[in-house]
Order: sequence, then C-alpha cells, then structure tokens
Amino acid sequence: MPPTVRRASACSRRQTAHECLSRNRPPPSTMHRAEQQTTPARGRTVDVFTSADDHSPSDGQLCVFPTRRQSRSVIALYTDFGLDDPYVGQMKAVLLRQTGGSIPIVDLLHRVPNFDPLAGAHLLSALQAQFDPGTVFVAVVDPGVGSERLPVVLEADGKYYVGPDNGLLAVVAARALRCRAWRITWRPSRLSASFHGRDLFAPIAARIAIGDWPADDLADCACLTERLSGNDLPQIIYIDHYGNAMTGWRAANVAPDATIATPSEHIASARVFSAVPIGQVFWYENSLGLVEIAVNRGHAAARLNLVVGAPVALLA
Repeated sequence: MPPTVRRASACSRRQTAHECLSRNRPPPSTMHRAEQQTTPARGRTVDVFTSADDHSPSDGQLCVFPTRRQSRSVIALYTDFGLDDPYVGQMKAVLLRQTGGSIPIVDLLHRVPNFDPLAGAHLLSALQAQFDPGTVFVAVVDPGVGSERLPVVLEADGKYYVGPDNGLLAVVAARALRCRAWRITWRPSRLSASFHGRDLFAPIAARIAIGDWPADDLADCACLTERLSGNDLPQIIYIDHYGNAMTGWRAANVAPDATIATPSEHIASARVFSAVPIGQVFWYENSLGLVEIAVNRGHAAARLNLVVGAPVALLA
C-alpha cells in the first residue's frame, strides 16, 4: 500500500490542538521538516519530515504522517494483568510481530489495582512523566471489556495512549496542556470479546509506534466520554510490595508539615525513611511526586489496615 500523502498547511505549534489536528492529522510532535527520502518497505521517494524540532511545513509541501524511518518510539505496557498469567506475553507477541522487534517495549506496570480505572488513572498520570514525547502507552484496566465502552487513542502533550474510554486515560487528559482523542473504528477479523488488549489495542499501538498512523481506522472525538477532573484524589491508589501506600495526592499540593489522617492513625511527615526511628509511621514525597504513607522497615498497609480506595484526609 502506498503511504498516505497529504498537503500540509502552515501550522504554528502555538495554535490550539483543534486548529493543528483537523482531519485526523497526527499532532505537531509528529510533524517533521520535509526532505527527500525513500520510505522503508515502500520503496517510494516522498517528502518526509525528519526532525520534530524543525518548523512545521509550509503550504504546498508534501508530507507523510508519520514514517517508519523517523520513529523513535517506546511502547509502555500498563495493565492489571499481573505477570503470573499469559496475557502480557500474548500482547507482547502481537507487538513484536507488528513492529518487527524494532521498538523497545517497557513493562511499566502490570499490577495496577484490579478492575480500578480510577486508581489506575491517577497512577498513570504520575508514571507517564518519565517518558519522552512519542511514547505509546498501551493502558488496559478494562472491567467493561466487550461492553459498549469505546476503544480510543489519546494524544496528550505528544504522548499516545491506547486503551478503553472508561476513565483510565481521563486524568492524563485533564492535566495535559494539549490533547486530542480518536475513537478506534477498526476491528480485526479475530477479536476476542474479552481480550481487546491483545486483539485491538496492541495492533493499533504498534502502528502508531512504527510511524504508520492509522488514519483510516480512527474517528475524531471531541473528547473522551468518561471524564475526570485533574484534581488530586484523597485515597490510596497503590500499595507496593514493601507495604508503602501511595495516595492520589501530588506532594506539591500538600504542605510539608501537614498531618495526614487515615481511618486508624494521624501521620506526620518526614523527608526519608532514615529520618525516623525503625518502626515509625510517616508520610513523605515519593519518587513519583506523590504523597506516600510508609513505615521505616515495616509494612504500612498491614499496620494501618490500608487497602486501595481507603480514604485519607489532610488535617490543619
């Protein structure tokens, strides 16, 4: 199949997403200065944008959005599948087959709280910050798989998220400076009713990652159907294997000397574990920038009877 060639209009990066992303064009981060190149696997010479840092094309230049040659993507997997079952491996098989192994795949997290798009949404917003623009996230916490919930692609500040429109992507969208959403209209000949991560999301993510923008398989959305605010969430969103309990609060929005109340205890802050005696409960700003409740060399969740979804409060 020949590459999709379009006439590119002049488009300032300071324009709104709606102005720059009309008619299913990829966002400006994928627009590259034109030069003559032969696109791999197609054998045709076309004008191709080669540097995301260069200006957008002027009227009349031909461009391909995007191309395999210019891809510098990473695929990040974010699921509640766990690692003891075959689901992650099946998704990776699809991704590797469709990318030819040319794109790195990162297992970001497969222990997102089960069936909990709300907790997953706040955790994803914190975790995505370590990835560069161009990263493609396959985000699957999908208790409504097989229902009427929509499969979508979200572009937020130059990063791409492929997954269900059930709230999982909504905090990223709410906090983004620029975002755009598309509904996935494509359906493969083989589509499991219960495993869209493998059969629907992984193939679309692979195409985006290799630079084969699936314009014919996407439909513009005004926004996500399931919306959340970008506000912090005053509850536990994740418990790691040490027993540390992450909250949905961004520490930048909490006074350093604030006291946090759980259903069983009031907790003061400390900078790091070694700042308190062994066995003492405290809260601190973790490496993701979230407020986290911990015990120095202990298991905070067990000691305080904390579970994902447990409420926490700030005391004056």
